[in-house]
Amino acid sequence: MSAIESKLQDLGHTLPAPKAPLASYLPFKRSGNILYISGQLPMNESGLTTGKLGDEIDVEQGQAAAEICALNILGQIKSAANVPLEDIVQFVKLSIYVASTPDFTDQHLVANGASNLIGEVFGEKGRHARAAVGVPSLPLGAAVEIEAIVEIAP
Repeated sequence: MSAIESKLQDLGHTLPAPKAPLASYLPFKRSGNILYISGQLPMNESGLTTGKLGDEIDVEQGQAAAEICALNILGQIKSAANVPLEDIVQFVKLSIYVASTPDFTDQHLVANGASNLIGEVFGEKGRHARAAVGVPSLPLGAAVEIEAIVEIAP
């Protein structure tokens, strides 16, 4: 087990197996030393976190959903892209989409669920640019979806 996976385990998380694409796209694309990770949904062994922030889901539940998305990003990097997590040079950007009601304005707080986990696990390498965007709906009724741009060692 890698040091990063040990740190995840210390935080109470296990690295999930990558989820297969749900439509016609690649789960990741590599261009040189940059990995583009397709949008990951908050899906784990308990199922998919669904609902809208500002309605059925509160900020704390949204943060937990964003954390699951971040774990799925790490699973894609390690297993699908076959890149050891220690080869991550830096997280460049996360784009977080939050299914929310028109009057919900705390998308940035929901996004912290992913940003905080990545920062805790990767330290300075985990500091990233970010967008947190409210949308009316996401695939399968998911509460959150996150895509990532990650620089890896050559």
